[in-house]
Amino acid sequence: MLDAATTQQLTQYLGMLRRPIALVATLGDDAKSAETRNLLTQIAGLSDKVSVTFDGADARVPSFTIASVEQPEAQVRFAGVPLGHEFTSLVLALLWAGGHPPKVSDETLAQIRALPGRHSFEMYFSLSCHNCPDVVQALTLIALMNPNVSATLIEGGAFQGEVEARGVMAVPATFLDGAMWGSGKMTLEEILAKLDTGAADRAAAEIAARAPYEVLIVGGGPAGAAAAIYTARKGIRTGVAAERFGGQVMDTMGIENFISVSQTDGPKLAAALESHVRDYEVDIMNLQRAERLIPAAQPGGLHEIVLANGASLKARSVILSTGARWRNMNVPGETEYANKGVAYCPHCDGPLFKGKRVAVIGGGNSGVEAAIDLAGIVAHVTLIEFDSQLRADAVLQAKLHSLPNVKVITSALTTEVLGDGSKVTGLVYQDRTTETAHTVELEGIFVQIGLVPNTEWLKGTVALTPRGEIEIDARGETSIPGVFAAGDATTVPYKQIIIATGAGATAALSAFDYLIRLPAEEPVAEAA
Repeated sequence: MLDAATTQQLTQYLGMLRRPIALVATLGDDAKSAETRNLLTQIAGLSDKVSVTFDGADARVPSFTIASVEQPEAQVRFAGVPLGHEFTSLVLALLWAGGHPPKVSDETLAQIRALPGRHSFEMYFSLSCHNCPDVVQALTLIALMNPNVSATLIEGGAFQGEVEARGVMAVPATFLDGAMWGSGKMTLEEILAKLDTGAADRAAAEIAARAPYEVLIVGGGPAGAAAAIYTARKGIRTGVAAERFGGQVMDTMGIENFISVSQTDGPKLAAALESHVRDYEVDIMNLQRAERLIPAAQPGGLHEIVLANGASLKARSVILSTGARWRNMNVPGETEYANKGVAYCPHCDGPLFKGKRVAVIGGGNSGVEAAIDLAGIVAHVTLIEFDSQLRADAVLQAKLHSLPNVKVITSALTTEVLGDGSKVTGLVYQDRTTETAHTVELEGIFVQIGLVPNTEWLKGTVALTPRGEIEIDARGETSIPGVFAAGDATTVPYKQIIIATGAGATAALSAFDYLIRLPAEEPVAEAA
């Protein structure tokens, strides 16, 4: 089942096991069960520390548990076959159950083991979802490190009846004790913060006690990461406050235009960015959302960033790199049916609409790419574009028009999302040429209409364009002395990862130049 290269690599990983582990499977006579049996048999044959039995009695077929022989009560269960994007999750589960230490801090492990109460998680994923592995791996780690937490990780495509019965129309979808608990990507830190109710207060207190920075970077995407590396290499005290390190890159699938890297994906690139930043003495503060900028009272003074948790950070200079997010249609029904048929990630949620009818809103590269990908999964795709023609690259348009189950509608304005109270049933669009309204019956809508800068919290402080972009000059300077900006949140004309990294470096060098030119009587803060 596994090719030679994968088998060789897996053998090396299993050589890292420190204690025996047991795989217990519940199987039937179906093809998925046969696939599961073959996979587990092959894994067990690669290490004498792995045993497998097929006498499980779980309600979900196929499924299997992974646990240490020494501590069988701490286990994780996979329902379905965790291949595709989740094969790495499977390997990590084997390693962690076998005593190989996870790459998290001792403080995080202590927090996991000290979680109060008992918790039962069920989480649905798809094999093509690049947002799912973070949630799968986080819940796996928690379940294996704390016997009071159980985690069942379910491949939605293998249990479509269950997915429909529970109203799951977007992944990752996480249930806690039978109730919906989280929809969308969540990091280990975010999950622990939700479970450990005192974590936010402790984090706020720790942040409030920090000494002022010489450079504080708000945002942890490519621009913020590049800025942090450049300022840290100058030997100046640097902090990064971010909602999640990696930013929107975490939601990007294939990346093939980051120069010197032929091909990668968003989560891998984000992990590499964070790893590079951590090579330096940079204070990274995740799960922190900025709510207000208070500019320095006088030139060379301290700027203040007020966070959502009530804490404040101060710095002699600030680099704003808050990025952008997917643009909403802002029509009736969109909010009501978000994750109930309205989706924004075709790679993640496409498999949940197998054999159904969907629409893609947007005729740029992202929209056309989404339509092409979905056409191979769903019954029919209707692509709706506001302009009179598609705006995607010619090669993508040619591919799109070659597909028999795709219909393209141009000069169309989506005006309403229709539903039955629990899920999407269609949409209404207006023909911009004739001004007539039309209804399209369908089960899913994928919105791909561009980006909105994350700058609402800056209104009334730095100068913004009517589109909400931070106005910057060639040096990344904003309208406030000592405050710089970089990346997709700014007026930079092209929203590209490589451009964001370059802009981050520019802003960092400009901030350094600003700092060294401060008057002697206004020295920059020293590290605490």
